[in-house]
Amino acid sequence: MTRTFTAPDTIRTRFSEAMSAMYRVEVPLYGDLLSIVAEVNARVLADRPDLAAEMASTDELDRLDVERHGAIRLGTAAELSMMRRAFAVMGMYPVGYYDLSVAGVPVHSTAFRPIDDAALAANPFRVFTSLLRLDLIEDADLRAEAAAILSNRRIFTDDAVRLIERDEAQGGLDDADADRFVMALLETFRWHGDARVDAATYDRLHDTHRLIADVVSFRGPHINHLTPRTLDIDAAQAAMQARGIDAKAVIEGPPPRAVPILLRQTSFKAIEEDVTFPGDQPGQHTARFGEIEQRGAALTPKGRALYDRLLATARGDRDGQGEPYADRLAATFAAFPDTIDALREQRLAYFRYDLTAAGQRLIATGVQPAGDITGWLAAGYVRAVPIVYEDFLPVSAAGIFQSNLGGAEQHSYAASAAQAAFEDALGDKVQDELTLYAEAEARSMIEVQAALRGVAAA
Repeated sequence: MTRTFTAPDTIRTRFSEAMSAMYRVEVPLYGDLLSIVAEVNARVLADRPDLAAEMASTDELDRLDVERHGAIRLGTAAELSMMRRAFAVMGMYPVGYYDLSVAGVPVHSTAFRPIDDAALAANPFRVFTSLLRLDLIEDADLRAEAAAILSNRRIFTDDAVRLIERDEAQGGLDDADADRFVMALLETFRWHGDARVDAATYDRLHDTHRLIADVVSFRGPHINHLTPRTLDIDAAQAAMQARGIDAKAVIEGPPPRAVPILLRQTSFKAIEEDVTFPGDQPGQHTARFGEIEQRGAALTPKGRALYDRLLATARGDRDGQGEPYADRLAATFAAFPDTIDALREQRLAYFRYDLTAAGQRLIATGVQPAGDITGWLAAGYVRAVPIVYEDFLPVSAAGIFQSNLGGAEQHSYAASAAQAAFEDALGDKVQDELTLYAEAEARSMIEVQAALRGVAAA
C-alpha cells in the first residue's frame, strides 16, 4: 500500500501559523503589528484596484496575509546542521550568505525559504538564521567559556529529531506525524526565561556584545522577531508611532519609490523581559522585537551594484550630515530608474512574463505573432511583472540588529565574510539567490514563447 505524505508546503504553513500564534502570546506587541499591517494593506488595496488585480493574477494576493519571516540565532555548527535538516522537512532551503560583521555583529547567516514558484505562491515563509561567530570574540578566555557553555546544550526535542530522521528515511511524513513534527519543532523556538548561566557570566557576555549574551545564555534559540509584509511601510511606520509604539527612527533599505525594489524594513525596539538566573536570582534580558517589511522587485547583478553604490553614497555622505538621512537617501536614489519599462530595458530588475487577455485571444485565433518578447510586450500580448525579492539585505539586517542592540545609524562598515566556514557548519552549500531569480525569469519567458510560437503548429 502506498503511503500518503503531507506536502512540505502544508507542513510549512502549519508551522508558520503555529509560530505566529505562539509569538503573539509571548510578545503581545506583535499582535499590534499584525493589526496595523492588516489595516494598511486593506487601505492600499482599496485605493489601488490596479495593484489588487495585478497581485491577484500573480498569486501575490493569496499569500500576502500569511506571509511572515522569522529570525533565530544559533550557537554551534551542530545546531545549524540539524536546523537545516528540520527546515528541509518543510521545503525550506538555505539561500544566500550574509556577513553581519559589517555592523560589528558577530554572526553570519542564511535564509531558509522555499525556492520554486509554486512553493513560494503557497507560503513564502522564511527564517533568517544566524550562527554565532566565536572567532570574532577577542577575549580568548570568554571565547572558550562561551564555546564550553554551548557545547552541552540540546535545542531540539527527542521527538523533533526522531521525526526529522523519519522524514529523511521515508521521503516524507504522514499527516499525524506532520502535526507532531510542528509541535515538537515549535519547542526549539519557544521563549524560556530561565538562563543557563549565572548573572555574573551573563554580564560578562553582555558587556562584550548583547547578541552574544542572547545566544549563549539560554537553552534555545527563541524566535527573536516575526515579520508581516505590508504594502506601504511608510504608512505602517506612521501608524506604529501614532499608537505610541517605540519604532526605530529610520526605515532600512531604499527610499519610497513608484516601483518598490528589494526590501524595506522597520521595527519596534527590543522589549525588556524578565529572566531568572540560577539560584532564583531575577534579572532582565533585552533581545526580542517586532518588525514590518515591504518587498519590491528583485534586482539583477547590474541593478544590485547600482543599489549598493547609491546606498554607500547616502550613508557615507559627509557633506550632507546636517541633512536628515531620509532626505539624503531620496536625493541619492534619484539616479535609480523608477519605471517598469526602464528597469526592464536597462536590465536592472528580474521580471516574470505571462500572457495578457489579448495574448490568450490571439492564441485562440490560431495566429502566430512575429517578433520576440519586446514586440509582444509593445503589442500588449505579454506583460512583464517584477519578480518579488524573497531574500534579505545584509546592511539592512545589520541596521535592524544595531537598532535593537542599542546602536545608532552607521556610516561605514568592515566586512569579515567566512562563507566556506559557514557552509562547513551548515553541511551544505547555500544557493545563490540571483541564480534563482534568473532561472524563474527564464522559465516564464520560455513558457510565453512556447505558447505564442506554438499556436500555428497547434
